[in-house]
Amino acid sequence: MKSTNPMAGLFGKSPFKPIQSHMAVVIACVSEVPPLFQALIDGDHGKIKEQKDLIFAKEQEADEIKNQLRGHLPKSLLMPVDRRDLLDVLAMQDSIADVAQDIAGLLVERKMEVPEGMADPLMALVNRCIDTCNQAGKIIEELDELVETGFRGRDASRVEDMVEALNKIEDDTDEMGMQLSRSLFSKEDTMSPVSVMFWYQLIQWIGDLADYAEKVGDRLRLLLAR
Repeated sequence: MKSTNPMAGLFGKSPFKPIQSHMAVVIACVSEVPPLFQALIDGDHGKIKEQKDLIFAKEQEADEIKNQLRGHLPKSLLMPVDRRDLLDVLAMQDSIADVAQDIAGLLVERKMEVPEGMADPLMALVNRCIDTCNQAGKIIEELDELVETGFRGRDASRVEDMVEALNKIEDDTDEMGMQLSRSLFSKEDTMSPVSVMFWYQLIQWIGDLADYAEKVGDRLRLLLAR
């Protein structure tokens, strides 16, 4: 597609490709989270450790891209968007991988058992949260087209629709998280207080995956509004 934005050709090294590359690694990182929780449900501690190592490796790869991008992001006024806005998008993306790492670290450091009746809703919540991350990844894939069209036109409208869809998926995760928390609450008397505390923390972190994914979309929406 030929550029309709005369400024787009002025960038020898676009910062958008590294941001897209970073998000691709983040998505690869969180894609290992559902197998991590399946291993937890199965009581397969060897598999939990294996998934933790995969998640940590991808999180480190994302960190390396993030640090390189921060160090080389152009400060020129010829940037089609504000440098701070791009850094905000990068930070939200990176937070997704950070939370995945936190979850994996907790499940390795503390032996946890899934309370009776919680396995299916737990996996449903995890998978729906990964849906939000995948949707955010699709939105970031549109950055090239948005730059080409100066963040206007049909491409911008399509991204707006994608952000709306992301928000609706995240709403699902909020409701699913509250239902899972209510289920945990009903089982508190049969669990140790420490286990209850860690489970509430874990449910919160799972939801954070969706929250940060939604924030990625929100940052893109702000770019479209400027």
